[in-house]
Amino acid sequence: MFITEAIAATETTTAVQASPMAGFLIQLVLVFAIFYFLLIRPQQKKMKEHENMLNAIKPKDEIITGGGIYATVTKTSEEILTVEIAKGVEIKISRSSVREVVSDKKDVKK
Repeated sequence: MFITEAIAATETTTAVQASPMAGFLIQLVLVFAIFYFLLIRPQQKKMKEHENMLNAIKPKDEIITGGGIYATVTKTSEEILTVEIAKGVEIKISRSSVREVVSDKKDVKK
């Protein structure tokens, strides 16, 4: 009778020791899932929208550069945009330095 109780106690102890590791793994997976849906996925979506916006830039679009300069696009190429920042003043900028296209927005004043 004592041997049976000792075996039962040993089996119970090993089962209890395996349980915290499983709980930890479940918590780790849950935390990663929360980070993915709250941080990683929205950032990837925002980056994709910005890339699509950069690829859609065409001449006569009004843009804001990363430095805050309002400009009108005059020529486009693969990676370089020629923009007019004042009458007769054209500069070349990198396509990736464009922060946003403001052609559609009404708050831009000339």
